[in-house]
Amino acid sequence: MTLATQQLSIGTLDDAIARLSSGEAELFHRLYRVIVTEGKLRTPPSMRPWVEKQFGSVAAVESQRIVRVTNRITMDDVLFNALRSQRPIQMRDGARLMEMIETQHPNDPLGHPLEGTPEDVFGRLQGKHSVTAANIAKLDSLSSLIVFDNYNPLEFNREQVVDYITLGWSWAQQANAHDPSAVYYFFLWNCLWKAGASLLHGHAQMLLGRDMHYGKVERLRRDALGYQGDYGGSYFDDLFAVHRSLGLAFEKDGVRVIASLTPVKEKETLILAEPFDPELPYKVYDVLSCFRDHLGVVSFNITLYQGPVGPVTEDWSGFPNIVHLLDRGDPTSQTADMGSMEIYAASVVASDPFHVARALHEAVL
Repeated sequence: MTLATQQLSIGTLDDAIARLSSGEAELFHRLYRVIVTEGKLRTPPSMRPWVEKQFGSVAAVESQRIVRVTNRITMDDVLFNALRSQRPIQMRDGARLMEMIETQHPNDPLGHPLEGTPEDVFGRLQGKHSVTAANIAKLDSLSSLIVFDNYNPLEFNREQVVDYITLGWSWAQQANAHDPSAVYYFFLWNCLWKAGASLLHGHAQMLLGRDMHYGKVERLRRDALGYQGDYGGSYFDDLFAVHRSLGLAFEKDGVRVIASLTPVKEKETLILAEPFDPELPYKVYDVLSCFRDHLGVVSFNITLYQGPVGPVTEDWSGFPNIVHLLDRGDPTSQTADMGSMEIYAASVVASDPFHVARALHEAVL
């Protein structure tokens, strides 16, 4: 990473684009649209002491730089304003998070999974640090859990994370052998209640769908095929190239890591690998540990997009395994991190992809 890249921020994205070579700039503008505006307001004298304490200066509030980034291919759309990370949010005592987690430990319904959870009709799979269980309230007809040996979902190491992901792949193959019509695999890990977990005990979930992949995965497949038809190249290769040209992506051991320019929410990072690449689970751990140990993330979502595990009629050529990781904020906060804008319009994000990329470079490379 060059010194110039180390000094970049999302607020100066237009300057970063201007430094690209003509070929890099052409590719960037093929994939992305950027609009930079200034949001202005007037601060009454009565508010100025509070504004200075909360945001550092009155000037920072009265002229705010807004950067809107839109992916032209997928229409992912994000509004960045770093000032929003400083807005007042009602908080509980963050130091009590571990205590809050441990308080529920005596009533843990996943504490004894062999006795306390159902199993799939094709049996239960055992990993080194986890075991599968049928989801008692299914998301789809083939819908199961990976129950971690560790109760606390924030206590994970490399071997454990690799075990969770590889056990999920084994479950997908076993489920497909049981029902060959089910071929569309989806893996998800919601960590703590802020990320949508209904149980505190560490666990991930797997689904295997029929007829068509889940809507957002299928939408991406179609967008990527459309891009290939229009431009004759791989959307995923070009996505990586654009991010790398800005210092937002790198490759290690054949796996690509991207700090996304259009994150769904804070710090979203993508990991791209060949289907069933055995190196992928290790890179998931590397990024996840960076989130936890360097970026202060304690609640997160992880998902795995993957092509079908059996024969289908539609074209999945060139579609990689894609892992999404993102921060869901402070679990002790009473403020939700997603609202009407994220659900119905565009994501509003305070974290800076360039800051995330620098942390990933230092921790993973």
